Amino acid sequence: MPMMNVEPVATLSDGSELLISTEFGRDRRFTCALYVSNPSESGVRGMRMVSSYHEAATCLEAQHHAYGQAQRLYPHLAEAMRKPPYLIWRGPHLVS
Repeated sequence: MPMMNVEPVATLSDGSELLISTEFGRDRRFTCALYVSNPSESGVRGMRMVSSYHEAATCLEAQHHAYGQAQRLYPHLAEAMRKPPYLIWRGPHLVS
């Protein structure tokens, strides 16, 4: 996967990064999801989705929903997490 234009919300103790994807859907609503990114020695990032999609009418509102979910999933990192707004990142492009 090529380098991504993302800003991690937090870095976990194992060095992996917590990321929030943001997309604008056909229904004119925004969705966000949480991912954990595990960089490998080969430079390829392994991605794992850790939450379902959070939907809202605005980008910032969707990001705040995802941020709240991140705080609930990782309470020990809650105070160190970057608050929204985040750069827009559409999530990993998975090849089927």
